[in-house]
Amino acid sequence: MKRLPIGILGSGRGSNARAILERIRSDNLAAEARLVISDVLDAPILDTAREFGVPNAYLPPGRFRTRLEPEAEDQLVEMLREAGVELVALAGFMRVLHEPMLKAFPRRIINIHPSLLPKFPGLQAWKQALVAGEKVTGCTVHYVDEKIDHGRILAQREVAILSNDTPESLHSRIQILEHELYPAVIAELCEKYEAGNL
Repeated sequence: MKRLPIGILGSGRGSNARAILERIRSDNLAAEARLVISDVLDAPILDTAREFGVPNAYLPPGRFRTRLEPEAEDQLVEMLREAGVELVALAGFMRVLHEPMLKAFPRRIINIHPSLLPKFPGLQAWKQALVAGEKVTGCTVHYVDEKIDHGRILAQREVAILSNDTPESLHSRIQILEHELYPAVIAELCEKYEAGNL
């Protein structure tokens, strides 16, 4: 079986990274995690990578809050290429990627976002949905482009918003679906990779 070499980028807890790595470990996902990278030195996602025996690294992001320094983004490309990564999965990576990454991995970078895009891009989308009085929200896996939470949608799952929902209760239900949807989409991309169509 030809396994799709993936790299995972994250800034925080990395619960989606864990969901992906668990699926790989249980042999339910024809992928191979080559590298986990975080822009936060003590991010729990790096501990998760170590727990699963995946090579991991901290990438100093530089002085900007929402994007990488150009030199750092060039370094990120180099790290992923050296690891032989063919697909980059963003798992709570809190920086907007720009030309170096988008050019190096065209239609090979995906992200999961906790809303039914194009509704509620940006931070804390589940809170945005609650404040807006929505009845339904969910999660979206999409290709990454130069805009925030934009790019072609690959898959979505819906979550009903309950009358007694708090931001925390709603977010936790969305995350349960994220942990199913993200590996499922990667599994489809693995099939395309094996067939030479990625």
